[in-house]
Amino acid sequence: MSGFTESAFVKKLADLNNSSQSIQTLSLWLIHHRKHYATIVKIWFRELLKAKDSKKLTHMYLANDVIQNSRKKGPEYGEEFASVLIKAFEHMSECDEKTVNSLERLLGIWTDREIYNKLKITEFRHALLLGVEGQPPKKKSKSNNKKGTSPGRERKKSENEVLVEVDGKLETHVQLSPHTPAGDPPEPEELIKAIRDLECNIASADEVVRQRIAQLPKEVAEVSLLSKIEDRVEADKLTVQVNEAVCLLNSYNERLSTEMEHRKKVSSMLRDFLELQQELLAQAEQKLEEYQEKLAKVYNVRQELRAHIQNLPDLTQLPDVTGGLQPLPSAENLFMQ
Repeated sequence: MSGFTESAFVKKLADLNNSSQSIQTLSLWLIHHRKHYATIVKIWFRELLKAKDSKKLTHMYLANDVIQNSRKKGPEYGEEFASVLIKAFEHMSECDEKTVNSLERLLGIWTDREIYNKLKITEFRHALLLGVEGQPPKKKSKSNNKKGTSPGRERKKSENEVLVEVDGKLETHVQLSPHTPAGDPPEPEELIKAIRDLECNIASADEVVRQRIAQLPKEVAEVSLLSKIEDRVEADKLTVQVNEAVCLLNSYNERLSTEMEHRKKVSSMLRDFLELQQELLAQAEQKLEEYQEKLAKVYNVRQELRAHIQNLPDLTQLPDVTGGLQPLPSAENLFMQ
């Protein structure tokens, strides 16, 4: 997965479309780079204000996907988006009635799923309906209040369903992109550094220390051999050896424990990284299949076009009296005749 840069995010926002897969793919990328959440939300809001009216709702659905799917990892995105959503809803109150109704439905889902508390939802809805201070609320469509249904309320969607605007209509789509891995997938550079650090500090491969431990006298580890000590000089000498052995083994055991924890960390990073790559591979395979089908259709059109062209008459030549073909006369020769 590519590293995060402001220019990369701006480009991805520019390429974003209303499809469920497009929204979820970018959402997964943003969740992966969640440590940049403050910068990401700032750029998202700036680009929302600059976006064409036809893309503003797509930006809101992207924020919705990020907010909901990042909740299990921490509140950072939800809290950061909350700081700009009031202004975002106020800005979008200038949009057409269809867009405002779609946003009201989104607020209803946030209420059902308790994405934000009721007070915050009320603030968002107030900003959406009133917009700039002094303007009257937007009119609601009749279908929005049909049968006494309150604005923005819908049946509760399952966790694998999202709302997507398609051809001006709000539709429920089953998520196509995979869920974010349980762990926080590392950047490739972070994973490489962790592996290199592990290689440089492998206690289990320290031949020098292992040789020193192997050469320790048997007396330091065998209690049964203490009975062979006959005088104080031998006892003092063994005491020094035992103390040195204790220090040596304690130090080596600490290094081994550190290595073990490091290996666990690298193993976890590899697992999360591999899981993410498998998910992205599945997405890439799906895209490849889609575009292979499109390519096959284009090839078919090209083949049919070639066959059709071969059956068309050559209008650059006319038959003569003998049945042969002669070139069409030029404009000058035509008038001379």
